Amino acid sequence: MAVFWKAKAGGLLLTWSLTLLGWGAEGQGNGRGKKEVSGGATVYLGQNRDIWRPLIHTTVNLTEISSIRSSFQLRTYDPEGTVFYGDTKNGNDWFILSLKDGIPLLQISREDILVSVTGGPKLNDGKWHTLEVSNRGNFVILEVDGSNGLVVSLASKQLKEVISGELRLALGGILINRDKMIVQFVSQMDGCVRDGNWLNISIPWEAEVEELWPCYQNIKPGSFFPGTGFAIFNASVFPIEKDHGVKIELLGDLSQINGTILSIRAPGQELLFALVANNNTKEVTVAFSSDKSVIGEIFKRLVIIFRTDKVEVFSDEQEYPSFQIPIKPESQPAYLTTWREGHIAIGGLLGEGEDNICSQFLTGCLEKILVQEKDLDLDLAVKHMSISSHSCPA
Repeated sequence: MAVFWKAKAGGLLLTWSLTLLGWGAEGQGNGRGKKEVSGGATVYLGQNRDIWRPLIHTTVNLTEISSIRSSFQLRTYDPEGTVFYGDTKNGNDWFILSLKDGIPLLQISREDILVSVTGGPKLNDGKWHTLEVSNRGNFVILEVDGSNGLVVSLASKQLKEVISGELRLALGGILINRDKMIVQFVSQMDGCVRDGNWLNISIPWEAEVEELWPCYQNIKPGSFFPGTGFAIFNASVFPIEKDHGVKIELLGDLSQINGTILSIRAPGQELLFALVANNNTKEVTVAFSSDKSVIGEIFKRLVIIFRTDKVEVFSDEQEYPSFQIPIKPESQPAYLTTWREGHIAIGGLLGEGEDNICSQFLTGCLEKILVQEKDLDLDLAVKHMSISSHSCPA
């Protein structure tokens, strides 16, 4: 799933940001147009912005620092993303703490040394974990819940202790070109940081947004759609296999969500497929071209299989389809063309035109989205950043 629809994506995301999000204000101004927040504030790292830009950041004179030690708590179900960044010499020496496959990943650049180390426990279990990052001589140490997670030795005759200048810290993003990293990863982190204690001094942080989004008190695994955006993939990423077709499986309490779950359309063509939930009637409407069917029972699992000659829909654990729609070449000539050239939207109804602007956005939680029995990672789509890819409020 490495190739995705990108045409006009930047314009779409900009349009969404301007028209669908409204921000208030939190924190204090600092005279530079930035909002100041406490270093101990609770911060949702996945908030809407450029995905590599830090959400909050601060700068400290090295002469004011007596201890290179910072601690904070992290909670996430997301297996990948940027957590914590720091640098000196205006970005010439830097470190990045991120998650990769749920495991801490440290990348460090200092003088002539470039190091990448991964290890420690998996942290994407939805629980709060206490992390501490410290620098002790030639060692950078990451502790997780009071135990050593990673210890990195930086020994070189070229290393010189930096005792003047500035140290920059950032959460949720980096302040260098990402091409400098040894290990590339998806930056946006659907996770929360709280109770930060940075360098044992009290320093204000600058926020890159006008208002910090709250973190939910309790979360559960899933993808949460707040009703303001959608995620879109190229349909060609999921080619119809001759013997098995394309199997899309949706899990969650479908009686509690509202709006378009799934839609498929090719540019210049009529809408091919739409799956729409109504939490007032507790029904799900399945539309394929001009055919419509309604599933009225309350259920928590829906499977749609797109085959070359028919579409099958299963609810809950049914062995046989609730209904099936035959594909007739004379009445649906664009069916296979749509799978080659069209787009699949999760959480919105695809509209006409090249931009495929959506409507009827989904509100609610999908606990799992599977394609060909594999989890679909919405972070790999072009998506509105109001969508939480890996967690829902519980």
